[in-house]
Amino acid sequence: MSDFISIKKKIKNFNKVISVSGDKSISIRWVLFSSLASGISEAKNLLMSEDVMAAINLIRKLGIKVKIKKNLCKIYGKGFNGYKYQNNLTLDAKNSGTLGRLILGLLINSTKKIKLIGDKSLSKRDFKRISAPLSKFGVKFKHKNKFGLPLVIQGTKNPKPIFYRENRGSAQCKSSIIFAGMRTKGKTIVKAKKSRNHTELLCKYLKIPLKIENKKKFDLIEIKKVNKIKSIKYKIPSDISSAAFFIVLVALSKKSSIKIKDVNINPSRTGVIKILKKMGIIINFENRKIYKGEPIADICVKSPKAIKSINCPSNLNSEAIDEFLIIFLVAAKANGISYFKGLSELNKKESPRLDWAFKILKLMGIKTFKTINSIKIIGNPKLEIKKNIVIKNFLKDHRVFMTCVIAALSFGGKWKIYDKDSIKTSFPSFLKIVSDLKK
Repeated sequence: MSDFISIKKKIKNFNKVISVSGDKSISIRWVLFSSLASGISEAKNLLMSEDVMAAINLIRKLGIKVKIKKNLCKIYGKGFNGYKYQNNLTLDAKNSGTLGRLILGLLINSTKKIKLIGDKSLSKRDFKRISAPLSKFGVKFKHKNKFGLPLVIQGTKNPKPIFYRENRGSAQCKSSIIFAGMRTKGKTIVKAKKSRNHTELLCKYLKIPLKIENKKKFDLIEIKKVNKIKSIKYKIPSDISSAAFFIVLVALSKKSSIKIKDVNINPSRTGVIKILKKMGIIINFENRKIYKGEPIADICVKSPKAIKSINCPSNLNSEAIDEFLIIFLVAAKANGISYFKGLSELNKKESPRLDWAFKILKLMGIKTFKTINSIKIIGNPKLEIKKNIVIKNFLKDHRVFMTCVIAALSFGGKWKIYDKDSIKTSFPSFLKIVSDLKK
């Protein structure tokens, strides 16, 4: 079977109601919290992607029983201190930065050495941003290279509470420290730049001793030692990062509309909506509700008559960090020059995404200027691609693949996009939904 997809025609106008996969961030966090709980936790609509299965297989290696049947996942938690730390234990986070970074916070009480590994892409990512603050608890780390994987962690029986300033806006770093604080006597305090807050909302729902002071530019988070977590029944909402691809497909199409059902619209994740609205895309929320602290709604989108350029406010960066590749496609069709700054973090993702955005746009024929942390895109509202484009060697980054599929469907040309299995990490049903929209 070929490992690429060929797209030779633009998509026709469509008017559809769809559902996308369960939220990846919440799915992984549910797995980790459930592994610490006392009793059986259940989840429906858990994202069955490679990243989430990596989380399930990882907790199995820590002695936690998991059963999956159709759309229901059960985790048989053994309590907050129920992990079994075997000698010479190796845990594999595969491609998941969320899993790799969060699990380290939960391993700080293992006095046995544990090796953490990942795939080629994850191994190149920065784990020093996690090992540095966790070392302050009294944990020892050994990296094979300067900052990446594999690494070896050796915890301590008596971790010390810390105060830590998290200045990157990394929810993964913040969450790892929260998990470590849950294993530590005394108060651990994190002064964290604003970022997605799924961990904090789950803590609040589970009545974990966590306090938050919400300031304008940061959150002050205080966490105390946890002795017990109750089991969790959860219906995972749909992922806004997955929904974003189809929101943009409508934005770039003519006379089309879509309704995407039951999407998580947590304000820390809706930067893509705010940015696209500023660019003139018609987006509304229907059937709003709150579920276990998370806001959920149907997202309704209609094709705009014209797309405006944007000088994107950098305060929206953390809310839209996973969606910028797809946002750049909208800028490519905008009337005028769009400018995005403060985006060096994009090159620290599964692939150097800012660099890949520049490559893709140049291949499409869009005038683009890039620095190490910014990109300027000269929009062309009349862009019609009529050449062959080949996309490969992008470290199997799922978002690069899906962005190129949307570009091909929106702008035309003959595209050959490799590593189609990359979508299995986050959105296995992506190509099926695309196929259904074309019918």
